[in-house]
Amino acid sequence: MKISFEWLNELLPVAEAPRELADRLTMAGLEVDALEPAAPGFSGVVVAEITDCAPHPDADKLQVCTVNPGAGEPVQIVCGAPNARPGLKAPLATVGGVLPGDVRIKKAKLRGVASSGMLCSARELGLSEDAAGLMELPADAPVGIDLRAYMGLDDTVIAVDLTPNRSDCLGMVGIAREVSALTGTRYSFQPPAPVPSVHDDTLPIRLEAPDDCPRYVGRIIRGVNTRAKTPLWMEERLRRAGVRSLGPVVDVTNYVMLELGQPMHAFDLDRIQGGIRVRMGSKGERLELLNGETVTLDGETLVIADERVPVAMAGIMGGEQSSVTETTTDILLESAFFSPLAIAGKARRYGLHTDSSHRFERGVDPQMQTLAAERATALILEIAGGRPGPLIEAVESARMPAARQITLRADRIRRLLGTDIDAGEVHGILQRLGLTVSGDGNPWTVTVPPYRFDIALEVDLIEELARVHGYDRIPVTHPASPVTVQPQSEERVLLSRIRQAMVDRGYQEAVTYSFVEPRLQELLDPDYEPVPLANPLSADLAVMRTSLWPGLIKAVQHNRNRQAQRIRLFECGLRFRGKLSGLAQTGTLGAVITGTALPEQWGVDNRPADFFDLKGDLEAVFALGGHPEGYAFVAAEHPALHPGQSARVELEGRPVGWIGGLHPGLYEALELEAPVLLFEVDLDAVQSARVPGFRRLSRYPSIRRDLAVVVDNGISQQEVRQCVHAAAGELLTDLVLFDVYRGKGVEASARSLGIGLILQDFSRTLTESDIERLMARVVERLQQELGAQLRG
Repeated sequence: MKISFEWLNELLPVAEAPRELADRLTMAGLEVDALEPAAPGFSGVVVAEITDCAPHPDADKLQVCTVNPGAGEPVQIVCGAPNARPGLKAPLATVGGVLPGDVRIKKAKLRGVASSGMLCSARELGLSEDAAGLMELPADAPVGIDLRAYMGLDDTVIAVDLTPNRSDCLGMVGIAREVSALTGTRYSFQPPAPVPSVHDDTLPIRLEAPDDCPRYVGRIIRGVNTRAKTPLWMEERLRRAGVRSLGPVVDVTNYVMLELGQPMHAFDLDRIQGGIRVRMGSKGERLELLNGETVTLDGETLVIADERVPVAMAGIMGGEQSSVTETTTDILLESAFFSPLAIAGKARRYGLHTDSSHRFERGVDPQMQTLAAERATALILEIAGGRPGPLIEAVESARMPAARQITLRADRIRRLLGTDIDAGEVHGILQRLGLTVSGDGNPWTVTVPPYRFDIALEVDLIEELARVHGYDRIPVTHPASPVTVQPQSEERVLLSRIRQAMVDRGYQEAVTYSFVEPRLQELLDPDYEPVPLANPLSADLAVMRTSLWPGLIKAVQHNRNRQAQRIRLFECGLRFRGKLSGLAQTGTLGAVITGTALPEQWGVDNRPADFFDLKGDLEAVFALGGHPEGYAFVAAEHPALHPGQSARVELEGRPVGWIGGLHPGLYEALELEAPVLLFEVDLDAVQSARVPGFRRLSRYPSIRRDLAVVVDNGISQQEVRQCVHAAAGELLTDLVLFDVYRGKGVEASARSLGIGLILQDFSRTLTESDIERLMARVVERLQQELGAQLRG
């Protein structure tokens, strides 16, 4: 919301300077993004009148103009603007003046003709992008007055970033009410006087979706001059609010929206067939919008229709077919209340965002429609003439938002804020905010007007008191509560320890959105149907994630596009699976790596990270729980993972996650090149820990025996480990895989594994015969169960 300080001062006197007011607004929760001048700096520019124009003797497109600057003798200006003509009043940059961009005006000769100054377009003054001709000033503009003073350009525009709950401040009247509450300056909104009708023409209005549109106000105005010029004061207020002037009727509806916070629309009455129907669109209906785009409606979009076709998308944008043009003479004004839930998300669904949708989806004042129609009517008659008819109102009172009564207690204020606020101040603050207060504080009964959608509970009222009273005026107090140390279960690994372990292994923690792009979700986790959002932030954040991988892959894309080569990211977060009614929210640990296995250095050769690098990192996390042997990696296929580099992660035989390389078929779709490897496991499984227990050390020496066995490539080293453990029993205290060999002497379909067995007994020293019998059992079992052979 852009606030003209000058306009605000017309609504109520503001003693503070713009900077002081901006600080006060920010402290009260209306964050000010910027203070901007209403116009760029220029000087020496006055209102002047062209008294005569003659062709340039040596240039077809130039004219030699005689200009009255208001002081001194007329001056001669060479001008190329097509609209330069006798009687026109336009800005004149006098000799010695300075235009935006530090352009200094000097006497000059253009094609041999002297020129003492410069007649200016709006673009040359930095007031708009219009450079088609001179900026035309009103005929009654006083000649010789400084242009900045005449147009009030020494104004400040305060840009406020309103939170979605403060829709009541999306109009100058609402801002004035807020400033009144903050400063204590009395402000009373004067509603516009009713405009008497001069004819009885009406048309029928039917509310066929009363829950979504419980009030619709219209008025027929005949004989409107749509070619009339919008007055400069209105054009300027629109410009400072960031709205372009589009003609008198549209400018008036935009002006009323900025003033009162009520979006409006005007239809060409001759293009409306029959009456107005406020209904839901039929699936497949098409509507050409004012921006030239044609949309296909679904069955969930509220539309304004005549007896034949939709003529506007309700609360979002009007249709081109029924728009007001320069040939329009009779118009139908629209001022309606649309339920925020009916409009929320609909504009984004069609790739739109308008000033109207911005306000309607947050909520407008349900009582403002008639006042806005009266105000717009008066302005249209003043600017473009016309003959107004009576107001036409269709309303379903039972479905309109009603005022709410809330009980407010003084002791509750003290308990929540830690300080007392004087009863008189409480009463004054709430009244200045537009609330009605009765009672003496023990308790108060506060009636909240329906335009304050954000106030529903007692705590909401206390929040209003705190921000207007001033957060900086609330003393610092420390809560008096016992400090207790929460017990930490030894059967759980702390999440902070898991995070630290990932960081220790070179990862950086990522925090990604829980909402993801549907296409990316389908590519990476097609087995689960995600829950769609009813009101997505954007098309790229339209469904809830069923996996952490879409967010992590998006982060990889983002970093790769910025020349990052080695990426190692992890995330701890929730994934969402199932239907909305029984949604399962599972804590998950996910990670992704791409690039080299180690940072660039002289000590080792750079090599790409591979499956075993990622697997080693995950095993290090599993080891935190003290029972790494409980986890297994079982070769299995996942639709998003490489068929030859994927495994299901199991804990005690129960599936808890997946690990592997990204499927080769996905690299092109995801615009990735370097190999990408991922894992995702349930946090419950990762946090599972074994309670530490005492185990005495053996007094007897340990003995190591090495074996080299040849196994088929389809047999994992994990299977070999399990087989050896089963055969060796309790005497095997550790097993080390120290070599993997493929090559001469070993068939191509097999590999040789070098394993070291660490043997030890707690009651005696193992003899050579003990060891030989144990090793024989191990070899025999490997041969029987895995078909392994000793390597010669």
